Amino acid sequence: MAGTMRAMVLDAPGQRLRLEQRPIPEPGPEQVLLKVRACAVCRTDLHVVDGELTRPKLPLVPGHEIVATVVAAGVRVEGFVPGLRVGVPWLGWSCGQCRFCRSGRENLCDTARFTGYDIDGGFAEYTVADARFCFPLPPSYRDMEAAPLMCAGLIGFRSLRMAGEGQRLGLYGFGAAAHILIQVARHQGRSVYAFTREGDAKGQAFARELGAVWAGGSDTPPPEPLDAAILFAPVGALVPAALKAVDKGGVVVCGGIHMSDIPSFPYSVLWEERQVRSVANLTRQDAMDFLALAPRVPVRTEVQVFPLSAANEALQALREGRVRGAAVLDMAAAE
Repeated sequence: MAGTMRAMVLDAPGQRLRLEQRPIPEPGPEQVLLKVRACAVCRTDLHVVDGELTRPKLPLVPGHEIVATVVAAGVRVEGFVPGLRVGVPWLGWSCGQCRFCRSGRENLCDTARFTGYDIDGGFAEYTVADARFCFPLPPSYRDMEAAPLMCAGLIGFRSLRMAGEGQRLGLYGFGAAAHILIQVARHQGRSVYAFTREGDAKGQAFARELGAVWAGGSDTPPPEPLDAAILFAPVGALVPAALKAVDKGGVVVCGGIHMSDIPSFPYSVLWEERQVRSVANLTRQDAMDFLALAPRVPVRTEVQVFPLSAANEALQALREGRVRGAAVLDMAAAE
């Protein structure tokens, strides 16, 4: 497809994104060309832009919570007709051959490639994506509402699966992922305890609005022991705090791709069969399962919309904790 598009480009870690006119990409044999309609802004994008994830391709178009429509398909792609609306997540390619891919753990593929990190992503008017990692979206969601489902929702959903079936669930960091996950957890009959930055009265009130039975600062013990805790805040010091908050046999799940160093802690905090585990990325099965579940809950996303050219402002708002729910770039928004 001839022509040019606008894209927000990262030239080097620590720099502001730059608005650029560049050619519309051509899809490869197994790819689809997509017209981006919305792209949510994720904390992982911050880690990439700020240099905490250290191996991005450069220059890079960030963004991995993409809502788009198919424009054209490569010669080996079937079933992706022009106009089909799809979502594109963080995991953008896996080899399909390694022991992890063959055992249903493609999220651990040794040669996996990631959208908005190894592959140009959705902070642009057009992008290309591997058709295997594009998912039809529930029609009940408008574009802006659907975008946060593609990472905040998917990673939260995988984290919840890793947390087990306990009824008392703690969520540390009440941002985009937690505001989705609390709805799923309550749908499953769980009681949710929300932990925010100390003094974040607005965040705690938001959690209570969504059904948290308790909300407080992350250094405050919950009123009763938890069966599991999920950490979305990238703060290593919260790991021992969460271990102290969970009951015997409890699980602490680290849901982020990056975290500051975990401080040392006495073995007694881990003892009595408590567990700490991380979540890496997602699988296509996670995506299919979650996108089928979300409209049944029904999950409702709260979004703050920015035009494409304001991607730096959206990242800064996220960096400063000023986003209620999720920040989303709208490609059609007035500048």
